[in-house]
Amino acid sequence: MYNLWSMYSSMSEKKSISSRSSRDLGNLNEFKIEYGNSKIKVYCDKDLKNEALLELEKNYMLLENYIIEDKFFLTSYSPLNISKNAPRIVKIMADVAERVNVGPMASVAGTIAELICEFMLKNGANNVIVDNGGDICLRVSNPVTVRIYAGNSRFSNRIALKIMPESGKIGVCTSSSSVGHSVNFGDADAVTVVAKSCALADASATAIANCVRGKNGIERGIQKAKEIKGIDGTIIIRGDEMACFGNLPELVTK
Repeated sequence: MYNLWSMYSSMSEKKSISSRSSRDLGNLNEFKIEYGNSKIKVYCDKDLKNEALLELEKNYMLLENYIIEDKFFLTSYSPLNISKNAPRIVKIMADVAERVNVGPMASVAGTIAELICEFMLKNGANNVIVDNGGDICLRVSNPVTVRIYAGNSRFSNRIALKIMPESGKIGVCTSSSSVGHSVNFGDADAVTVVAKSCALADASATAIANCVRGKNGIERGIQKAKEIKGIDGTIIIRGDEMACFGNLPELVTK
């Protein structure tokens, strides 16, 4: 099996950057699906574990096979042109990479989470939370809080986003230079992005995090966020500093 994460760490090795309060989840079924290097936690009001696993396997293999034909897709830090016959997962990743000027693999976790969430919603689920290594795609009928883990920052696990049912399907993704092994070139402890597209949220978190380095880094990160069309907003945490931009869900403190 070709190693999709020879350049990017497996999602299972990445510490959970965002997590939910379990008391918010009601009576949702909880299960894990694993394939290759992907280990995904799912909360759902319908028992779709077997079906979700098959969907993960399908998309993983489609991406894996495409990378065998185009190895630059795995290693590039810049957007790439792709084949017209590329599978949907590749097209989504390439599209969001182009929109925010990062490599396509920057959105792999968010894209897979979104595809699985969409699949489960299409197959009868009404409440779904898909957590792919801390990059989360969800749709819920009751409020859910998403806490932000930011390493050793004093804000770590003390700031949460309250996701309301009226948000519909939404993505909450985080990039960090101090947590896990995902690739970014900044020095933020956490850059969390909220967007309707989980794939875009993931790519945008990386793009914004890349800007947060050195003096005035947070200001550069906020400016980058302002330039990205399609995201609701962002939270940037670096040490004892925190900044927010956009139309974010309600922030609550823990």
